[in-house]
Amino acid sequence: MNDPLTGKPDFPTGSAPLEFDNEATFAGDAEPAPAATSPTVRPPSSRMAGVERLYKRLSEEVGKVYVGQEELVLSTLVALFSGGHVLIESVPGLGKTLFVRTLAKALGAKFGRIQFTADLMPSDITGAPIFNMKTQEFTFRPGPVFTQLLLADEINRSPAKTHAALLEIMQEKRVTVERTTHQLEPPFLVMATQNPIESEGTYNLPEAQLDRFMFKVMVEYPTAAEEARVLKEHSRQVTVEKRLEEDVATISSPAQIMEATQRCSEVLVADELFHYINNIVRQTRAWPQFHLGASPRAGISLVQGARTLAAFNGRDFAIPDDVNEIVLPALRHRVVLTAEAEVEGHQVDQALREMIRTVEVPRM
Repeated sequence: MNDPLTGKPDFPTGSAPLEFDNEATFAGDAEPAPAATSPTVRPPSSRMAGVERLYKRLSEEVGKVYVGQEELVLSTLVALFSGGHVLIESVPGLGKTLFVRTLAKALGAKFGRIQFTADLMPSDITGAPIFNMKTQEFTFRPGPVFTQLLLADEINRSPAKTHAALLEIMQEKRVTVERTTHQLEPPFLVMATQNPIESEGTYNLPEAQLDRFMFKVMVEYPTAAEEARVLKEHSRQVTVEKRLEEDVATISSPAQIMEATQRCSEVLVADELFHYINNIVRQTRAWPQFHLGASPRAGISLVQGARTLAAFNGRDFAIPDDVNEIVLPALRHRVVLTAEAEVEGHQVDQALREMIRTVEVPRM
């Protein structure tokens, strides 16, 4: 399968928002052909064409400012249009804040950032009631979590009580303070970062909380060509605000994001693919190198991600390649190596690749 990030869009770029054809139907809505004569590959769906165009234009707009890191861009967009969240593990200085701000500008969404520290309190995230001297009443002051694209920087530098407040919000998409519930404005995407090198002053996220993230992305250093481009484009004394204002166009809106998310949820998943995903998840619980296997939430993430990735490629049906493209970021933070495997120097990704090769791929 071709990398969806390498294709050039066949439409003009600009600030005009995309339109979805509400009258379009699934390719499978017509009378199906007999199973024995069904073609292996069906043509792209007109119903998913709007999602495909939106994905390509978003990738193009982000690429005007943010260089490289295709896995991060793809995984974040898949999570965004699947209603999930992303955990990023990387060294400092790879442009995570720039990426989120660029994506927010292209999407027409609100951006927020929380720097997690050891003294950060849950109320610093959610907000708290403030006494109004004029009205002699308490008024709720929203915290920084009331945004749409949220960067939770170095989330593992705060104690469990603090980042647990954020992870609860990620699951429920709402904040409850003083017995009053406040809904977050959709769409809501959390990109949390943690540093793989520093350990002093950090708190490991428990497995139950890691499971709330749809993907874990490992961001590596850029290639030589990408780093040379970074030096050329970002070494001038130009503020990020000016770059975003001049170079990045707003091509969508929160309402259109939710419309595209609904379209992605309508992608067809065959029973054979459900069984394939189920077998992968269940195999992690029996694999000898894993002390802890993946939960059913991992299977849900794979199904949702496969649907979205299929829509990004203009299809209204998912295939095994869609699953295989996101299986590592969907599982690597949900499994735990045994002590023996760690002593022998095994890596989680390596063990997952070996395990996945033992699962039979369905013919579709």
